[in-house]
Amino acid sequence: MKRIHLLIALLACAGFMSAQDAVPSVPQSEAQATAAAPSHKFGYLSYNEVMLAMPEYTQAIKSLEELKNTYDQEMVRAEQDFTKKFTEFLDGQKSFPENIMLKRQKELQLLMEQSMQFKKEAQEKLTNAEAELMAPIHNSVKEAIKAVGKERGYAYVLNTDANAYPYISDGGEAEDCTDAVLIQLGIK
Repeated sequence: MKRIHLLIALLACAGFMSAQDAVPSVPQSEAQATAAAPSHKFGYLSYNEVMLAMPEYTQAIKSLEELKNTYDQEMVRAEQDFTKKFTEFLDGQKSFPENIMLKRQKELQLLMEQSMQFKKEAQEKLTNAEAELMAPIHNSVKEAIKAVGKERGYAYVLNTDANAYPYISDGGEAEDCTDAVLIQLGIK
C-alpha cells in the first residue's frame, strides 16, 4: 500500500514538473517593461471651433445663404402665382363652362406639382452646393490636423464636439491642439 502511495506521489511530482516546463518563463525585466509600456500621446480639439474661425467657412455660409434666399424668393413667387390663380378659379367657378373649369383645375394641379418638384430640386441643389463648398474646407482642416498630429507625435487626435468625450485626463498624454491647428491654417 505504501508503494502505491509512493508511486502516485512520484507520478504527481513528475506531472507537475512537466507542466511547469510547458509554460515559458518570462524574465523579470521583460515583464516589468511590458507593464511600464508608455501610453500614447494624443491631441484633442473642437472641430467646430476651428471651422468657425476660418474665413473660408464664413464665406461658404454666406454663399449658401444667398443661394437659399434666391430659392426662397422663387418659391414665394410661385406660391403667390398659385394663390392668385386659385382665387380666380374660386371666384369664377360658378360662371365657368365645364371645359374651362376642367382646364383651370388641370392648370392648378400642374402648378402645384411643379411647385413641389421645384422645392425638391431646390433642396437637392442646396445640399449639393453645401457639400461642394464645404469639401475643400474640411480637407484643409483635416490636413492641418494631420500635420499638427505628426509634428507633435500624437497617436491620434480626438474631436471633442457634441460632448463626445466628456472627460479627458489632465495628464501629460492629452493635449488641446485647437490653437496649433488654427496656427497651421494661418488663422492665428
